[in-house]
Amino acid sequence: MQSTFYGITLMRLFRTRKIYYFYNPNTLTYERVYPSVRDRFFIVLRHLSSGILIGAGVFFVFMYFFRSPVEMLLQKENNLLQTQYDVLAHRLDEALTVLDDIQQRDENLYRVIFQARTIPESVRKSGFGGANRYAYLMNLSNSELIIETTRKMDLLSKQMYVQSNSLEELFALGKDLEKRSQCVPAIQPVSNRKLKHLASGYGTRIDPIYHTLRFHSGMDFSSPAGTDIYATGNGTVIYSDWKHEYGNCIIIDHGYDFKTLYAHQSKNLVKVGQKVTRGEVIGKVGNTGKSTGPHLHYEVHLRNKPDNPAKYYYRDLGPEEYDDMIQIAENHGQVMD
Repeated sequence: MQSTFYGITLMRLFRTRKIYYFYNPNTLTYERVYPSVRDRFFIVLRHLSSGILIGAGVFFVFMYFFRSPVEMLLQKENNLLQTQYDVLAHRLDEALTVLDDIQQRDENLYRVIFQARTIPESVRKSGFGGANRYAYLMNLSNSELIIETTRKMDLLSKQMYVQSNSLEELFALGKDLEKRSQCVPAIQPVSNRKLKHLASGYGTRIDPIYHTLRFHSGMDFSSPAGTDIYATGNGTVIYSDWKHEYGNCIIIDHGYDFKTLYAHQSKNLVKVGQKVTRGEVIGKVGNTGKSTGPHLHYEVHLRNKPDNPAKYYYRDLGPEEYDDMIQIAENHGQVMD
């Protein structure tokens, strides 16, 4: 009984320590079995492989199904950044809308009032060239949102720069408004009560000599020879001599991109370089040059291009008279030069 218990204990011990014995019938004893070097190598290799596989399995399970505190914090920060980009993109859209409204008022109201040069849409709305400008952002996560937000920010920045320069220009014009108002050609060049002396307006008319349609770049005022001609705004005389087809001609530079021309005079009363003021008599109505009768041919040039003089008679015409003058000037009859 005791020997049996001892054998069972010995076998458990053998199994626990993984020490193997075999029974030798010749000696009637248990002899220990020693594994070879090859067996030991494969035993170690097997244990290592099992450990690596189990460790890798545990690693991937934790990687794909469990997040570390650092990863959870990074994910939270990423979600917050995404929200902030969405809010920023929305605010940029609103800012661009407000800026567009300011640009419309600037172009269609303020610049019209001050008769400033228009700013082309291509300058106001132009973006930044180059398809690769934002290439460095392509590899970021949410790259489309980031690139679009960056593009809007650049666009807003450039448009604000253009608008800022525009407002500075208008501010300078506003400070100089009183002086400028005295220089703008804002009265009729001859006394023309009840608009009786207006003969022909600005636009396409019939030539009185060649009887063909041509562009008439000014307005004709039929008046008796010797009628006074007035400077329509403050300025400096830059021409006072005979001019082909215009006869005796005077040109005044008013500054602020305005010039006026007075033609077919019988007599010029001012000289080149002379300063004149609005309402000052500068000549007498005549019939010189290419003319079919005593009259004054009057032109307004804005930025060296003819403009309709009828737009500038607001100093000596009331609303009703102005409407009547516009209707008379729009007739398509013959001109007098």
